[in-house]
Amino acid sequence: MATKKKMLQAAAGSGGGEPEGAWDLSFAYYDPPEGFAWNLSKAVYSGKNRSVAAEEVSPTDLFFKPDGTKMYVIGATGDDVNEYNLSTPWDITSETFVQRFAVNGQDTSPLGLFFKSDGTRMYVSGNENDSVYEYSLSTAWDISSASYVQGFSVAAQEATPSAVFFKPDGLKMYVVGDVGQDVNEYDLSTAWDISTASFLQLFSVSAQDTAPKGISFRSDGTKMYILGGSGNDVNEYDLSTAWDISTASFLQSFSVAAQETNPQGLYIKPDGTVLYIVGNVNDRVYQYTIGGVSVSAQDVDPTGVFFRDDGLKMYIVGRSGDDIGEYDLSTSWGISTASLLQTFSVAAQEASPNDLFFKPDGTKMYIVGSSDDEVNEYDLSTAWDISTASFLQNFSVAAQETGPNGLFFKPDGTKMYIVGNFGDDVNEYDLSTAWDISTASFLQLFSVRAQDTEPEGVFFRDDGLKMYVVGSGSDNVNEYDLSTAWDISTASFLQLFSVELQEIDPSGVFFKPDGTQMFISGLQTAAIYSYTLGPQ
Repeated sequence: MATKKKMLQAAAGSGGGEPEGAWDLSFAYYDPPEGFAWNLSKAVYSGKNRSVAAEEVSPTDLFFKPDGTKMYVIGATGDDVNEYNLSTPWDITSETFVQRFAVNGQDTSPLGLFFKSDGTRMYVSGNENDSVYEYSLSTAWDISSASYVQGFSVAAQEATPSAVFFKPDGLKMYVVGDVGQDVNEYDLSTAWDISTASFLQLFSVSAQDTAPKGISFRSDGTKMYILGGSGNDVNEYDLSTAWDISTASFLQSFSVAAQETNPQGLYIKPDGTVLYIVGNVNDRVYQYTIGGVSVSAQDVDPTGVFFRDDGLKMYIVGRSGDDIGEYDLSTSWGISTASLLQTFSVAAQEASPNDLFFKPDGTKMYIVGSSDDEVNEYDLSTAWDISTASFLQNFSVAAQETGPNGLFFKPDGTKMYIVGNFGDDVNEYDLSTAWDISTASFLQLFSVRAQDTEPEGVFFRDDGLKMYVVGSGSDNVNEYDLSTAWDISTASFLQLFSVELQEIDPSGVFFKPDGTQMFISGLQTAAIYSYTLGPQ
């Protein structure tokens, strides 16, 4: 529940009466479109990876603490479990090694790893004895406090149990192996006590992969994911009856071959928005994002995003095609409903376009780029229809910024703002004639270097009392208060919101007019991400 202070802050926005949390980044959270989480067709490599070779050169599985602050990797060379702390939850690049726990007293070829949700039980599957082993942790999530409890043989079903998974209530156990090429389901009469396990049924995955290595389920049991060692991919299955593998049907697969050609372990964040793979060719953990809306068909380097004020049009500028993409949205502000309508090339004016902006009535379009360090102005004979755009004039910002990335105009067209990563600052210009960039004159700058050394995009609340800067140096959106509207010299940093779990190279930022939704464009994943600002 929001604090009274936050509710008062939320209500103090432009015009008052705004929804709780609007424009307040402390209320922001990643909110992928309906059906995008857990959907492998929406998965992309995030660019993040981390070597575990110093601890284990044959990693076979991995697991995370439910809050994302700890990662565990098991391996068949050290025959141990390795524990890592993550200073940034769920971000594998923030890991530091803590300690290891040997399991060679039970198995010298450990393959799979799983923890009870409260961290007081740990389970290992091993190839030496074809068994699942149970350990008790006297201190939750601290593997140094682990002690062996008991083992349970799965040899009658699987001679190479490569991974193990439990239903959240501990009443079902699943073992996958590449000898049987199947998933084996067990019932436990006493939750989490493997001595009470009894085999129920199996489900073959051989049609998708002949060497299944890892297994995970959606938190409600309606989806199953199998990591394939022969196909180097993750295979997604729908279950018509939750947790009943006999009702599974193959849906789709997602390749990880570009990162790892011998994947061994799989983990999916409990909300279905991040996927992790560990493999023993590169001895690395790889991180993938799930839930963005890809725009790679238009441009693989989307540098900026803009919406019409009714949310039924979206525009993407990109520097691989040097063009603008116009998208129709069948549902207002629903990026999952976007379809590309047409493109418009700006290559004749700018070979590296970085951001775009439209006049509120849609009759003018502006592009900023770092090839010529200028803003280009276009007239549209039909509002919001980029096919009717014609180049009018340009305005150089090189005297202030030789790496201009972001562009914004005051709603009445009398001020223009440029953010760039050469000066790491926001530059403010006055326009003596509204929307006519030939009348622009530089007024002042405001440094954002303390927050980000690679600022990429800038956005203002419609009353000019808040400014937002997104940067790829820190992968954050930074929020600033302005004591005098539209005067950046009065800006003071307030807070930040990280987008690094979705995108490590954010390039643009846009807010819905009521401040309840934020959109980020990203270069690493060539996708657009949606965030909600308000109570969860």
